[in-house]
Amino acid sequence: MPSTRLPLSDYLDAAVTAAHAAAAILQAYSHNRAELVIDKKSRNDLVSQADREAEQAVLEILRERTPELGIVAEESGGQTSGAATWYIDPLDGTTNFLHGIPQYAVSIALIAHAGTLVDGDTPLTEDTPVIGVVYDPNREEMFTAMHGVGAWLNGHRITCSQTEVLAESVLGSGFPFRDFSFADQYMPTLHEAINTTRGVRRLGAAALDLAWVACGRYDGYWEMGLAPWDVAAGTVIVREAGGVCEDMYHRTPWPIKGYVYAGNTHTAPALDAMIQPHLKKE
Repeated sequence: MPSTRLPLSDYLDAAVTAAHAAAAILQAYSHNRAELVIDKKSRNDLVSQADREAEQAVLEILRERTPELGIVAEESGGQTSGAATWYIDPLDGTTNFLHGIPQYAVSIALIAHAGTLVDGDTPLTEDTPVIGVVYDPNREEMFTAMHGVGAWLNGHRITCSQTEVLAESVLGSGFPFRDFSFADQYMPTLHEAINTTRGVRRLGAAALDLAWVACGRYDGYWEMGLAPWDVAAGTVIVREAGGVCEDMYHRTPWPIKGYVYAGNTHTAPALDAMIQPHLKKE
């Protein structure tokens, strides 16, 4: 059976359309936050009707335009299938959103499965993020990327920073907030980063953190305990901007387990070296 060649341009267009649709819903609700119905899935794990309705908007567009693809979404679940699977976070930064902090985004990624054709005539040997869209509706910044082609911010090509050492780097990160089981691994890395860099920022939306690495605002980023849909789009955006975005444990082809580090070709290895001594190897 011949491998499927993915029409990446069509898929990128569908994802951008879906991101705009979701963001329109989020922004409408952002002006009436007091009326939002909020549920607690678990400690500090909040979901509102804004999340759910934004996700439905994304699902409707992607199901209509790409019915052949699998879908995994934060609120409604789903499963991988077909030649590729969408990973959707309709509102990355829910806590920020619910508190009126304008740092959140819609994140949509496509992961091509091993055996599919993306570019050239050689099938992929492992699951690979091939489309990434992260849309920040407050700044009207649309980050996009396509495997093997590049990464863009509002249509302008972006690249990671040129910073060569952590001592001259500003890093993004995320503290444990829901699952604290890895705090003893994370906190030593934070302590080291505070003491050896220009500063650490914690803005609360992983998809934007990765997008900001891709456009050079951050020189690097690391976080633990995330979900696949938090990092899927950002992974391909960073990689296509000339950077590195990988699993801390070096076990998976992309950080699907949510233990992620990213940076340029100088800072990412330095971050990895900073993190490794503190990881518990299972």
